[in-house]
Amino acid sequence: MRRPLFVALVMPLLVVAPAVLAEPPAHPAPERLQEKKPSLQITIDRAKVDLPGHKLEAKLNRAAEKVRIKVIGQSGALLAEVEKAFDGAAAGTPLVMTWTPSSEEEVAKIEVWGYDTEGFYVGMAIIPWKVNVPHEELNFETDSDVIRASEVPKLEGSLQKINEVLAKHTDLGKIMLFVVGHTDTVGSTDHNLTLSRKRARAIAGWFKSHGLKNPIAFEGLGKSAPLVKTADQVDEPRNRRVDYILALEPPPLPAGDFSWKTP
Repeated sequence: MRRPLFVALVMPLLVVAPAVLAEPPAHPAPERLQEKKPSLQITIDRAKVDLPGHKLEAKLNRAAEKVRIKVIGQSGALLAEVEKAFDGAAAGTPLVMTWTPSSEEEVAKIEVWGYDTEGFYVGMAIIPWKVNVPHEELNFETDSDVIRASEVPKLEGSLQKINEVLAKHTDLGKIMLFVVGHTDTVGSTDHNLTLSRKRARAIAGWFKSHGLKNPIAFEGLGKSAPLVKTADQVDEPRNRRVDYILALEPPPLPAGDFSWKTP
């Protein structure tokens, strides 16, 4: 899978451990406890966070006065800061925010602040974090998902690399491993889909049974996402592969009968 993943560090938060942004971007009154009134909450639809398109969608559980966002790059530079009025939009209304970055630097964090019509605010940080772990591809027997003893050293090397990445990012919260199987275009669509799922499941199960404590999920995409575009029935070794993706949020899958599964 080559698409970016959006992870949230929260306040309520999309995925990681709950946290509160250090300072609000403006100076309205902070949220106070009030009788018979739920606390102000902001939610962000992960499917509506479009980094390439510079767009996201948020919702408040109260009438919205405005939303403010800050887009921060990997270097710490401010790529964009936008404030947009919503003039009392009803609770639950999609609040669409767009921005124009000052450069093409990769985004490290997006701070999103929502303000209600009474002057209260709430914030959330979205952190698009993922790592594709480089590794040696396993060689399977034709139409088999059995991991041969001769291939185990490759998995051991991959597990070491995975653990090294995890050790460097303990501050991010619960990181998951996503194993994605692919095939070339030789064979039928159904056969390749089933085979890629079985091989991804075998690899995910191996990692789980050999000490990886982090959550693991797998899926097979068959020949639907080739690394190298080819005609049908082409034996292309680079398309017979498995991706190891470490992320805080499940990477998006193609439309259709695809879903993350646990080994």
